[in-house]
Amino acid sequence: MVELLDELKEKRERYNLEAEQHKYSRDKSNDETRRWVERRDKLNAEVRKLMEEAGKHRQERDRLNDEVRKTKVMRDEWNRKVNDMAERVSRLKRDNLPRGGVPVGQLKRKLKAMEFQQMTSVLSPDKERELIDAISKLQAEIKEREKVLEENTEVRRAVLEAKEAKRIAEETHKNVEELAEAAQREHEAMMKIYEQSDAVRKEADGAQADFIKAKTLADEEHRKHIELIRQVHDYDKIMSGLLQKKREARSSRDEGDIKKEAADIYERFKKGEKLSTEDLLTLQKSGYL
Repeated sequence: MVELLDELKEKRERYNLEAEQHKYSRDKSNDETRRWVERRDKLNAEVRKLMEEAGKHRQERDRLNDEVRKTKVMRDEWNRKVNDMAERVSRLKRDNLPRGGVPVGQLKRKLKAMEFQQMTSVLSPDKERELIDAISKLQAEIKEREKVLEENTEVRRAVLEAKEAKRIAEETHKNVEELAEAAQREHEAMMKIYEQSDAVRKEADGAQADFIKAKTLADEEHRKHIELIRQVHDYDKIMSGLLQKKREARSSRDEGDIKKEAADIYERFKKGEKLSTEDLLTLQKSGYL
């Protein structure tokens, strides 16, 4: 039995050592798991912050695009007014021309054609001088016609109104361009942040994968640790049972020795020998007294 107990004790110690090794590996993997969780949560928080920032740019972009649409409507309305007023000015100028006179617009087109001819044609000195004189005469005629028209109150008012409408139309168009550029800047800022958040999210996904890997390893090490600890407890129970049997066997042997000693003492008692206090106690334990 001694050899069996020694063998069981040796196996028990070996399993306990292996259990402690798996416990160490489990705790190490759990520490790694916690680090990956912290890393993942930190990255996910950064993603949420970036998405919130991108959302603000998206809202501002959408607001600006809405302003662009509204301002375009205003611009188009003013452009229509400009066209209507230009037609009105042309009509008033025609109505106020001398009877049989050529419209100023037609004279200006003729002047432009003559100036183009002067710049692009190769002319003799005489022909060039004639062309220059004709241009000067036409410019003077246009100037005189415009002076007459400007002195007409209705024409002058219509021209001023047309100029003001054109100014507002151009200013509104400029506002459209500025709003569109601002909206584009917000869109580009949003897209840049989306790219950043995608990169950070990819890191977070990697941290999540490493977390799962570490947790799986920790769970496996824990399972092995528990399995070995159960075996250690089983060995403890077996050894405890064997030791109990050993103690019971020893107790049985001790009881037999006491009964034999008590029988000898009782024989001495019957012979009239003097007994000591210890002898009397032995007889009492054995049931002789």
